Amino acid sequence: MGFFKSLKGDHPDTVGGDSSQNYPPPPVPPPSHQRKTDDQFVPPPGPPPGRNEFLPPSGPPPNHNEFLPPPGPPPSHTDRGDDPPPYHDWTVIPDTALLPPPPSLGHKTSPAGNASLSDADRAHEWCRMYPLIRPHQPAPAQYNSVRNGDISIVKPREYQGNLSRRSMGSWAGSTVAGGRDACLLSALPCYFPVMDSPLVSHTRKTIYFEIKIKSYGRGRDGDASSLALGYCAVPYPTWRMPGWERGSLAVHGDDGRRYVNDTWGGKDFTSAIRAGETVGLGMDFSIPDTPPNYKNSTAGTSNINIDVFFTRNGVKESGWNLHEELDAENDLGVDGLDGQFDLYAAIGLFGSVEFEVNFNSQSWLWHPS
Repeated sequence: MGFFKSLKGDHPDTVGGDSSQNYPPPPVPPPSHQRKTDDQFVPPPGPPPGRNEFLPPSGPPPNHNEFLPPPGPPPSHTDRGDDPPPYHDWTVIPDTALLPPPPSLGHKTSPAGNASLSDADRAHEWCRMYPLIRPHQPAPAQYNSVRNGDISIVKPREYQGNLSRRSMGSWAGSTVAGGRDACLLSALPCYFPVMDSPLVSHTRKTIYFEIKIKSYGRGRDGDASSLALGYCAVPYPTWRMPGWERGSLAVHGDDGRRYVNDTWGGKDFTSAIRAGETVGLGMDFSIPDTPPNYKNSTAGTSNINIDVFFTRNGVKESGWNLHEELDAENDLGVDGLDGQFDLYAAIGLFGSVEFEVNFNSQSWLWHPS
């Protein structure tokens, strides 16, 4: 217990020695407690180093007079008198004659005959499988036959009826009641780009033919019989009316609308074609009045001006320019029709129709001027 008592009880002043031996403290306080005099914080003589380095230069800033405002008040504060500012004369109607015509609005369906969706899908797939044939050089005999109007017609397998040659360039035909859509094509192109293009021949080229509708009979599935006349590049699905698929245009007799690569409902154009009337369709190819801009033209596009015209009973009734402004959402362009491919005459028929076709100009009611 004595050992723990020495630890927990009163402790001696010294450890391990006699308490009578004392050690006096030094005469001055410890260094950390010494009072510091003011002399220790006196700044050194003279200004701090570098004090004169940041003084501004003497005199005004350089170019001080360059930004003085011009004499007089600003232009907007000049004295205008008591007259009010002029207003735009909204009563003046701008001259829009030089602007291109607005695009014609197309229709989703025809009010007359409409083919089945399966026929349309089959034709679209067929056109994807068989691209348009590039133009070829005609033999002299072929070209002379076309120029003289001695053109034959090819009867496709979809055609149900009779077809016979009456004279040079003149054909007569009739289809059966309830007949399905069929497209007759001329045996030779009416337009050869390698020979007829204005860019090659440096002259205007016009193609044209006429059809006389002698009678209409019973139609198909409630639709009235009718026909269409137009042009197309080949190959073309002959179970489709001309104008419905790529590389084709036509005027349809049942609704009087024009179709250009248009698988929908066409665009308003003329009145329906009636029995007893003679109608014709032509295309006029010419060099534009304004020289073509080859630098800005897109590759594959035509620089030929093309006008399509329609006649009824020998009188030119209406027409349109092939390169008119198009509806970007609905129109599919004019591929195959812009003067770079062979173009064949096309006659579309459905239902019962009795008709005559004339390629010979001596039999036309319309006379070129």
